[in-house]
Amino acid sequence: MLLQQFPELATELAPGRAAPGPRVPAPPPADLAERLREEREEALLLRQRHGLVAPGHSAAPLRLHISDTIRDITDGVIELEEAVRDRLGLPRVRRAQVPERLRRIAELLDGVSADPVLAAHVRDETRRMARRCARALGDTETVVRVSGRCPWCDSVSLRAFPDRDAVLCVNPGCRCPEPLCGCHDDPAYRHTWDAGEWERTTTEGKDGR
Repeated sequence: MLLQQFPELATELAPGRAAPGPRVPAPPPADLAERLREEREEALLLRQRHGLVAPGHSAAPLRLHISDTIRDITDGVIELEEAVRDRLGLPRVRRAQVPERLRRIAELLDGVSADPVLAAHVRDETRRMARRCARALGDTETVVRVSGRCPWCDSVSLRAFPDRDAVLCVNPGCRCPEPLCGCHDDPAYRHTWDAGEWERTTTEGKDGR
């Protein structure tokens, strides 16, 4: 999702487009504005720590929350790729734009998955950046209630997300039996089935009955 949506930030950065695109982000609500302010401060401190911006720098882009999102994700992807390659004992690679860096990280996922600590870090960082990107673009995802009970927690909390072609349980207490699944150590994560997995799960459930 991040790979697909990140290029759209550049389009949203320029105000006054001649033809409106499919999504026109409204000013962020108060709670979102506060989160963005906190993230801007965190990103600014990070860039200052690395000497990327002078303390007190306050240039105001035309769309500050979009500009800050681009910088935050760019910094985050660069640092993530460097961390992955360092952990896997791989040499540094040439500089590249965010989409190419994301594709290079994706090519290393077999090695990443073999290291539970690294896998959790990659999962958490990519999820954080994808959420930030989606918020900046004003995305709202379609959610459809799914009949039946969750096979793990037996609650009626199943939801389908057609855009992702996925099903998940929104019960905060739900835990799947897979020890490496993020639902065990990340309160914001929910076990997710893609369409094929969900079809197999429901078929097995019917056969079991």
